[in-house]
Amino acid sequence: MARRGKKKGRPVSGWVVLDKPVGMGSTEAVSKIKWLFQAEKAGHAGTLDPLASGMLPIALGEATKTVPYVQDGAKVYRFAVAWGEERSTDDLEGPVTRSSDRRPAEAEVRALLPKYTGIIMQTPPQFSAIKISGERAYDLARDGETVDIPAREIEIGRLEMVEHGVDRSIFEVECGKGTYVRSLARDMGRDLGCFGHIAELRRVEVEPFTPEDLVTVAELEAARFDGEEGSAATGATDHPADFSAIDALLVDTAVALDCLPQIAVSDDAATKIRLGNPVIIRGRDAPVEAEEACATARGKLVAIGAVEQGMFKPKRVFTG
Repeated sequence: MARRGKKKGRPVSGWVVLDKPVGMGSTEAVSKIKWLFQAEKAGHAGTLDPLASGMLPIALGEATKTVPYVQDGAKVYRFAVAWGEERSTDDLEGPVTRSSDRRPAEAEVRALLPKYTGIIMQTPPQFSAIKISGERAYDLARDGETVDIPAREIEIGRLEMVEHGVDRSIFEVECGKGTYVRSLARDMGRDLGCFGHIAELRRVEVEPFTPEDLVTVAELEAARFDGEEGSAATGATDHPADFSAIDALLVDTAVALDCLPQIAVSDDAATKIRLGNPVIIRGRDAPVEAEEACATARGKLVAIGAVEQGMFKPKRVFTG
């Protein structure tokens, strides 16, 4: 008996800038979006904890090739630190491990912020995806092990206190790749002698996307199923699916590469590039040398590559 092949999805490409709700994991979110779009492939650009909400960029199709560029982009978080308790997970999910009756004054907290601005060393939480001897730290922590996670260099461009109360303070931070906001809350609590943990966390921005790009699960479901018989819960319909409305909510793949020099090429050059061939680039503003650049034709993404001696050499090509 012949084996049935695995059903392939649509070759749809672009970014879904999801406003992830509290309680949904990042992997669950990717699966949901992949199903709604019936996409061939999908992936996210930076995990967001289930207890956190906000911007989770999800790449579909060809956009998955641009994930590293979004992962490297700056991120902005709004978060609340509850003073007086340190928890095993550094957020509300874990049990209390240390406590204090002391509460910090606003002036004390503000005076501490410069210590956490710039390039600093940070130790990730015990419950994190960091690999220790080939195993995830959170798996070891769930088994009751305390592991020695080495500190690593991170960059915090901005850390501001938005609001201060007796039992909690609200902050906004702009930070680079690899920063754990939970560690930030833990370390500030220790420095202030009162302990602390994350009580609320929302990712406001992931460069190059903006809050205007955000779309909710409900909005995606409405775009996908509005006007169709059946339900969003099952996806069952009595006629072929219409993806035009939901596809209109995608952010173009090329937006993720705004950080790279943009090189416009002709249709003939684009064809050669997509076959893996280098091409001479022309134009007064064309770079002579560039470690990475982005080639486009008629506004459509063609390839990522390097420019050497006035020649564009493709490294990763995109289908037309």
